Amino acid sequence: MNYTVLTNKTVKEAVQALEKSVKEHKFGILHIHNVKETLKEKGVLFANECQILDVCNPHKAKEMLSTDMLMSMVLPCKISVYTDNKQTKISMIKPSKIFSQVNASLGDLALEIEKSLKSIIDQAK
Repeated sequence: MNYTVLTNKTVKEAVQALEKSVKEHKFGILHIHNVKETLKEKGVLFANECQILDVCNPHKAKEMLSTDMLMSMVLPCKISVYTDNKQTKISMIKPSKIFSQVNASLGDLALEIEKSLKSIIDQAK
């Protein structure tokens, strides 16, 4: 269901590496959510670092949305960088598992996107 790798980098270093890797694979970052900081602003203390990157390949997004606007519910793809048990991890939910739940006809495209996202993560770790 998910793809997770360990990295020796800090969360900040891993996010910086992902920013570079995403561009090299013709994806873009729409937004980075800093969960710890957002919770802190709301008066909630949270020990773990967690940043979630909304990533997108505009051509693939157009293809999916042109096929089925329900895909808008699962876009953009997310890559999460976080600390867990004093380790930094980079994770994503596999598009092949999520997209097929919305529209099974997008299976091949989901696998193509998944392969790209795995490459992005592996390069950044």
